Amino acid sequence: MQQNLNEITFLFSEPGKLTSVREMSPDDIFSNSIIAFLSALSFELIKSPKVRQYSDVATFAFFCRKANLMSLKRKYTDIGIRLGRGVVFHIAPSNVPVNFAYSMIAGILSGNINIVRVPSKLFEQVDIICEAVTKVAQNHDFIEITNRLFIVRYDRQNEATSKLSSLCDVRVIWGGDDTIAQIRKSILPARSYDVTFADRYSFAAINADKFILEQNTNKIAENFFNDTYLFDQNACSAPRLIIWTGTNENIMKAKERFWSAIELKIQQYELSPALSVDKLSTLYIQSQDKAEIKREIPANNKLWRINVSELTHDIDKYRCAGGYFLEYNAVSLKELVKIVNRKYQTMAYYGYEKEELSELVKGLRFNGIDRIVPIGKTTDFGLIWDGFDLIKVLSRECVIS
Repeated sequence: MQQNLNEITFLFSEPGKLTSVREMSPDDIFSNSIIAFLSALSFELIKSPKVRQYSDVATFAFFCRKANLMSLKRKYTDIGIRLGRGVVFHIAPSNVPVNFAYSMIAGILSGNINIVRVPSKLFEQVDIICEAVTKVAQNHDFIEITNRLFIVRYDRQNEATSKLSSLCDVRVIWGGDDTIAQIRKSILPARSYDVTFADRYSFAAINADKFILEQNTNKIAENFFNDTYLFDQNACSAPRLIIWTGTNENIMKAKERFWSAIELKIQQYELSPALSVDKLSTLYIQSQDKAEIKREIPANNKLWRINVSELTHDIDKYRCAGGYFLEYNAVSLKELVKIVNRKYQTMAYYGYEKEELSELVKGLRFNGIDRIVPIGKTTDFGLIWDGFDLIKVLSRECVIS
């Protein structure tokens, strides 16, 4: 199929190869050559001086190391013969710089030919990873892998999206509901399908009875900062609501210690004027809709805490970036049944046992919540994301009977 690709910038590979992607053969999942390539990419990133400036790139490099990949591979040793599904077209979100790379890794590990669209907004992290891929590709041993990889950038144009969509067996879309609806206007081949990661809502739960005994509150504050302020609360996994449990006295003490530590940590954070306006607008809207809310007087404009008197079904409606947090004192986590719906993605926690959380999920059978992780782990990528096992959903099983 002849394609006009002039509006597309190729950050890795070249337009001429793209026209023959439908004829390329997929690979086994977690093949030796795939693991060798990704291990080399990890090494290339780790030795780069630029990576020290970006913890998200360093975390990605750590994910790609051989020991981690072999550990992940062992989880898929007994699932039959699986090959890549074919061509996977990844459309990364615009507000999380390294998300494209994790989506790409899932596509590579599952044995596919991958076309990865990075954000049109320029991020240094994207350049660092693409430069490392280019350097690793100079090793002739990886030519089979690199021939199956294309990293592209273009503005939001339906024409380019339609062209690339026409080539793929699976389209992976990361973005808000409106973005997904717009992209779905681009028709897929008959046997192709979408895997969508839509707009989600996340929160944190803190056991105040346990938190007041914590010796290293600064570490918890750093973890919470990484979950939230590091990406301006733009990641779907970033907590926006804080649920506190425990005695009233302990909740009061825990809040004081927790937020005091956060205030020290966010001194390094720069709040944009636009987000300051957004915070005020969100508060006005919430105040108009909900009478029983109280804003804690902040030490500075970087941290806004809004106490709510009840958990209402539409509480996820009142969201804002840049350090805007709703707080609720709960009798128990069972109160979450009032609010958790299909929009809810990640629950970050402190001070609860895994068995307790497992019983909570099994007992209440939420429509939402796909991930429950300790505070500080909300942005950690896993091959199971939003309830999808990416290796299985991006590969196909060949049954021999």
